[in-house]
Amino acid sequence: MSKEISAKSLNKFHKHLEKQPHLLLVQNSVIANGIVESSINNEKYQSLADVYSTNVDSGLITNQKRSGRCWMFAAMNVLRLKVMEKLNIANMELSQSFPLFYDKLEKANFFLENILKTVKKPVGSRLLDFLLKSPVQDGGQWTMIVNLIKKYGVCPKDVYGESASSSNTQALDKYMTLKLREDALKLRTAFSQGKTMKELRAMKETMLEEIYRMLVVSLGLPPQTFTYEYVDKNNKYHRIENVTPQQFFNDYVGVNLDDYVSILNCPSPTRPLNHSITVKFLNNVEGGEKVIYLNLDIERMKQLCARQLQDGEVVWFGCDVGQFSLRDKGLMSTEMIEVDKLFNVSFNMSKGERVDYGESLMTHAMVLTGVNLDSNQKANRWRVENSWGDQVGFKGYFVMSDQWFDNFVYQAVINKKYLTAEELQWLSEKPIELEPWDPMGSLA
Repeated sequence: MSKEISAKSLNKFHKHLEKQPHLLLVQNSVIANGIVESSINNEKYQSLADVYSTNVDSGLITNQKRSGRCWMFAAMNVLRLKVMEKLNIANMELSQSFPLFYDKLEKANFFLENILKTVKKPVGSRLLDFLLKSPVQDGGQWTMIVNLIKKYGVCPKDVYGESASSSNTQALDKYMTLKLREDALKLRTAFSQGKTMKELRAMKETMLEEIYRMLVVSLGLPPQTFTYEYVDKNNKYHRIENVTPQQFFNDYVGVNLDDYVSILNCPSPTRPLNHSITVKFLNNVEGGEKVIYLNLDIERMKQLCARQLQDGEVVWFGCDVGQFSLRDKGLMSTEMIEVDKLFNVSFNMSKGERVDYGESLMTHAMVLTGVNLDSNQKANRWRVENSWGDQVGFKGYFVMSDQWFDNFVYQAVINKKYLTAEELQWLSEKPIELEPWDPMGSLA
């Protein structure tokens, strides 16, 4: 074939189509119904029943609305179950706006500190461009919520609720980003004019005060102490008075966050299995715990998730939610959506290859609340609690096929007690350090 598409090539393509008259029926279906709806295998669709051999009770479905706080919602949905159990409450929510406030503030400080660390890098360098791209985006990681909770605690949503800017973060992100990029310019200019690091950090303090003011105006002032009133399952009224967010976490969540680790599955030459992995410049809190993953085989990841569910504890996980999924029906299944058969083409990249070539990465965090095991104790589907409200899926829940798990689940947070001695050893070793722009640095 020549460099250009020739008339001869187009004629050949057309003649090949003429030899496949059944494609006219396929074409009519796709034109009328769309690609995905025309590719659904109804037999596979019927097999994805919302029934599970293990199903952990959880709270009512939450709604992150027009914000990228899925990782916070998923974490709060995991932790609130402890509060509900201890206080004998039918349902409650932990505030998602509370960690949002401090995440934005901490990310602003983390960004400005990284600007100071890279102040000698020229404009246009890949690292500086990376840092400037998204200083305070909504997304995050499990370790990031751990950093926030350890420093600031948690509080009920009844105490610090939603605002217009927490439910739709676009404008807040836009103007914080505008301010921080300008601050980066000021710091770098001051450095070029001979200002010392002490003087630059004094400038940074003033910049953070402005960011704090923007957050208070947009989200409200977070409580330093509060009173929480509730009615338990026995219709008895209770009041918890004058408690700090840190005390509330310690007394009514009571989870040792250090017991949990992030299991990763993304095998590739740069991300080998059975090693711990980290990503440069991936964090939200300066001086906080580093984001560390233990990269394990997918079957082992699924074993760990099933074991934790069987012990009555839900699982925070990260995935590429938009792949082979039906939002309205609440289904995620690679075998149900047969686009390859529709077009008569093949899609053969491995999980690691899809990540390396820009086809997939972690985009969303949710909670596993159930798993269905067959007679051989092998998982064939998983129950997923989402945070998109109760108008999508099965009243807010999704069904995930096991094959979809294999292909598009990247991370699961597991209690260390389920790991073997060898796995704990791999976790303790010096992690492989990936570049900041590696896809595993993406935020859910």
